[in-house]
Amino acid sequence: MDYPDAVRLMEERVDAISRGQAAELVWLVEHPPIYTAGTSAKDADLLDARFPIFKTGRGGQFTYHGPGQRVAYVMLDLKRRNADVRQFVRDLEEWLIVTLAKLGVKGERREGRVGIWVARPGGGGEDKIAAIGVRVRRWVTFHGVALNVDPDLSHFGGIVPCGIRDQGITSLAALGARVSMPDVDRELRAAFNEVFEPGR
Repeated sequence: MDYPDAVRLMEERVDAISRGQAAELVWLVEHPPIYTAGTSAKDADLLDARFPIFKTGRGGQFTYHGPGQRVAYVMLDLKRRNADVRQFVRDLEEWLIVTLAKLGVKGERREGRVGIWVARPGGGGEDKIAAIGVRVRRWVTFHGVALNVDPDLSHFGGIVPCGIRDQGITSLAALGARVSMPDVDRELRAAFNEVFEPGR
């Protein structure tokens, strides 16, 4: 789905949720190649504008979306849940960590860095496997997470992803995890229920 269309539909849904006219939604999508600039994006972090650039209202800096990456847009009413945005972001991190564990990969948080990280095989550093960028409007969340399943990692070379210059980007495929997008979606659904809907 084209990114601008996704943003438009997401904003419509968020407004409906805030008015009590629609249910919460977690939406799993895939985009054509695009660079998106969050509210903290710096011009210097756009190195090569080889794909369209979309200025979006989510938090964070530049990121890439494209085929082989599962983007999950999370539209939840925090008034009905826990009106704590920091806890919501931590829950998103936990959702990704649990999902990755189900797929045989150990994902980790890093203090002061948003997103999920994995140790580089053979040692010698770590790489980012999932990004998080959210926005909250009238206590309804939107935007969400992006998990690298099997994207063309060279496409990240046109930006400084999330403003981090001294770490790399990886994917499930690059780590040797032989999983399909349906496999990932199945585990995302299961892990979401564990983290956000315990007891259901």
